[in-house]
Amino acid sequence: MNKELSNWGDLIWDKLERWLTAGIKMLPNMALAILVAAVFFLLARLFKMLVFKFVSRVSDNPALSGLFANIFSILVTMIGLFVALEVLKLDKAVSSLLAGAGIIGLALGFAFQDLTANFISGIFITFRRPFEVGHQIETNGFCGKVEEIALRSTLIRTLDGLHVIIPNKDIFQKPIINHSLTPERRTEITFNVPAAHESTLEIQRLVNEALRSVENLTEHKTPEVYFTNIDGANLKVTVAAWVVNRDIRTFEKTKNEMIMKITTVLKNNKLI
Repeated sequence: MNKELSNWGDLIWDKLERWLTAGIKMLPNMALAILVAAVFFLLARLFKMLVFKFVSRVSDNPALSGLFANIFSILVTMIGLFVALEVLKLDKAVSSLLAGAGIIGLALGFAFQDLTANFISGIFITFRRPFEVGHQIETNGFCGKVEEIALRSTLIRTLDGLHVIIPNKDIFQKPIINHSLTPERRTEITFNVPAAHESTLEIQRLVNEALRSVENLTEHKTPEVYFTNIDGANLKVTVAAWVVNRDIRTFEKTKNEMIMKITTVLKNNKLI
């Protein structure tokens, strides 16, 4: 029994001695690996700061700047880790880490494909800038003012005062009407007048005179009054005008004012 314990003790001691010898031989490599890891850690922090400043100049979105800064920081840190493992002659560990990272990335890509699509769409929206915070847009059946553009979604306050969060993927894949980038907008009003009551020139004169006092009509494009059809004893009249599109409500208010002015002048001249 004592002999067996002695043999076991010798085996353990031999094993520890070999480990100690190998550890002493690896001390220079370990010191170099620690130095490499420390250098790459500092480089990661430096890259993070530089990338954040660079992206901030290109985009006003702090979330996007932080995302790119963190991605570059993680990449530099991972490179430093792999280099340190190579210095330690741990080639198998590097291969295992790369294989594991690939499998995990593939699994996460399938699991969070919608989330990934929203992030990528958010990045494209930030760089292409089809709209900005404060713009009034219309998309996905909602119309309102943009209050926040995040990487995953965009926040819009509708004309009814509701906060609507729309995924960036839906915005990127569907049409967007940016009212803030549309300085002028054309509107048409159609109505009928008796064909035998007044001359066509007189009708045009009355309508044009009524529209002179309408606000928010463009000055360089005068309204057009023309006849499009004859419906029995009536003439079909179409009035086309360009409206200064300051915001979403301006168009509706101006069109309402045009209808009221035209209705008043037609009633005063007994045309309706």
